[in-house]
Amino acid sequence: MPDIKQYYIGIDVGGTSVKEGLFDQDGNLLGKVSVPTPSLAEPAGYDAVIGGIEQLMAGVQQPVLFVRGIGLAVPCPVPASGVITMAANITIDAPELKAALEKRCPHAAVRYVNDANAAAMGELWRGSAKGHRSMVMVTIGTGLGGGVVVNGDVIDGAFGAGGEIGHICVNPDEERQCGCGLHGCLEQYASASGVVSNYLKACERRGVEPLELTCPSDSLTVFQAYRAGDEAAIEAVDVMVEYLSRGLQIISAVVDPEVYVLGGGTSASGDLFLDQLRAKFAERALSVSAKTPIEIAELGNDAGIVGAAYVALRAGAREV
Repeated sequence: MPDIKQYYIGIDVGGTSVKEGLFDQDGNLLGKVSVPTPSLAEPAGYDAVIGGIEQLMAGVQQPVLFVRGIGLAVPCPVPASGVITMAANITIDAPELKAALEKRCPHAAVRYVNDANAAAMGELWRGSAKGHRSMVMVTIGTGLGGGVVVNGDVIDGAFGAGGEIGHICVNPDEERQCGCGLHGCLEQYASASGVVSNYLKACERRGVEPLELTCPSDSLTVFQAYRAGDEAAIEAVDVMVEYLSRGLQIISAVVDPEVYVLGGGTSASGDLFLDQLRAKFAERALSVSAKTPIEIAELGNDAGIVGAAYVALRAGAREV
């Protein structure tokens, strides 16, 4: 349909709400809605998501038939087949939701993508990695996730584990168990929870009382202490940088991306550790990769809907 306007929907599926964004083929955001939904494993949930799409299209005074792609970013592994077999944090019947969307938007390519991978694609299309063909996004939140893009395509993996950067083993001597069941994972040192753990261990080693923390992932308090010159906090961030640089070195030896992009809540404190991380990475990496840029993400909370829309746009283009 070359003479008809084409629109793309990016949907970021969360535990209690669904964010939806409407984009044109150039990546311009034309509208956003947030839809509180019931279970996405029943018709009421499907209708709520579809209602958001209808609201967005009404906002640009265009029919739903002009939607050419719908991408759904979900917090669970999405293998190359697109068939979701595990969804721990949401209740979703992925095949039935996809069928409902295809019925209402018959000209749209509908695709699922892991939410971290979607964020990576968003940064590639409209964010810090714009203009590149390969990138790795490291999402530093309560845990540590990521997305790997090679030749413009996100690497999802045969079983949906592509981009699970947080579970690279960077310390095989670690006795503590990671949440995944393994030991010495990057997430144990470089996530928000990892920074807090580093801090508490530093306080214990120094025989000092730690600051009061609001939760096990309260890295903000640790970074604030770092700014005030707290030696235990400085040590905690040094440990984070030490292990994160190891993780990036391993990734570069396998993927050799054009750029790294750091996202998630902890990246907001990047001014404290970014230069140090760049220097540490340069020391460790192969000489040809040592100057790989490490940047802070630009899109914030919109990365998921932007990336999901981009995945849908690329899928739609392939089906034409």
